[in-house]
Amino acid sequence: MAKNESAENYLETILILSKKLPVVRSVDIATELGYKKSSVSVAMKHLREHQHITVTDAGFIYLTESGREIAEMIYERHELLSSWLMHLGVPEEIATEDACKMEHVISKESFEAIKKHVGVLS
Repeated sequence: MAKNESAENYLETILILSKKLPVVRSVDIATELGYKKSSVSVAMKHLREHQHITVTDAGFIYLTESGREIAEMIYERHELLSSWLMHLGVPEEIATEDACKMEHVISKESFEAIKKHVGVLS
């Protein structure tokens, strides 16, 4: 799952940056994640090969339909899990860090159960 987790993190980061910036470039991703631009370039090549992103000649990165689906799924998990943990009294920094780990390994069934449960509470 680690390889997949890395790809999911990159896709989620592209989604988040696309909400804040007019265009997303490798350098923006590197800055956001604190990674070297060379590492990001390798990851972008991998995501492009799996057709999760497209990259224009100018270097602008866009999510494809499949890339957006994965990114939105991970983002939703991250938002719900981190807010749920904070609601339970976990400090924000720890809740965010833990949600980041959990969002990649939790099954769809468990996430849906938590989502349903949290929905009942709110």
